[in-house]
Amino acid sequence: MLASRLPGILPPMMENEALETATIASITLGGFDSSVWGIRPFRAPHHTASGVALVGGGSHPRPGEISLAHNGILFLDELPEFDKRVLEVLREPLESGHITISRAAHQAEFPANFQLIAAMNPCPCGYLGDYNNRCQCNPQQISRYRSRISGPLLDRIDLHIEVPNQPRSELRQDSARETSAEVRARVIAARERQLERSGKSNRLLSNTEIENHCRLTEADERLLDIAIEQLGLSARAWYRILKVARTIADLSGIDDIQTSHLTEAITYRRLERKTV
Repeated sequence: MLASRLPGILPPMMENEALETATIASITLGGFDSSVWGIRPFRAPHHTASGVALVGGGSHPRPGEISLAHNGILFLDELPEFDKRVLEVLREPLESGHITISRAAHQAEFPANFQLIAAMNPCPCGYLGDYNNRCQCNPQQISRYRSRISGPLLDRIDLHIEVPNQPRSELRQDSARETSAEVRARVIAARERQLERSGKSNRLLSNTEIENHCRLTEADERLLDIAIEQLGLSARAWYRILKVARTIADLSGIDDIQTSHLTEAITYRRLERKTV
């Protein structure tokens, strides 16, 4: 439910993004539907999807789900239920933003600049951490279940969020909440700050640009060093944490990354803390 709401808070597509998305859809069997012009795609393939369905292929290569999600969202529900080999093909396009398909007589390159959203249960039965203590899984079962997601793929997912089960009485309580329109306004403002600063969104920053635009105080650099060492994270995670912290600061309308922004970005690596 949360994943399906995400398109409602994303900034509007620029004309070149809309053209790219429409072009990809136009070479599929279904063709392009003009009624969805300018709407960011939301693709949610079933966990039985094959590697070809996900990345594309065929004797005359056609785009797969990751390219159909270009400039939009690819949602993988029940992530550990996907074939592990299928999940591994996501690693390259998550880094490069495109996918190359080679056949004996044809080679095709499709864009695949998508935002990956994935969901999974905390354990095989789904009740680990439930307030009613209904989980019956042993540690070995939980470890095997989580090991279906490889470390390199997990390293490329920047935000790990727990959504605990709550009593229905708490869900019914009224409280002040931002609407999607209010959140979207903050997101648009943050993107404008990024474009003014570097001419691109934070996720596209090179390592050199990250060093220029995501500077930390000496104390915060030491804090990040300690976090990387204790969590056993990679050099890739270092740069990704900095980009997330920069984005958190942008969403708050603040020019410099503060300690609170950095610590929040580090806490989003919580799933790796549980699997290390």
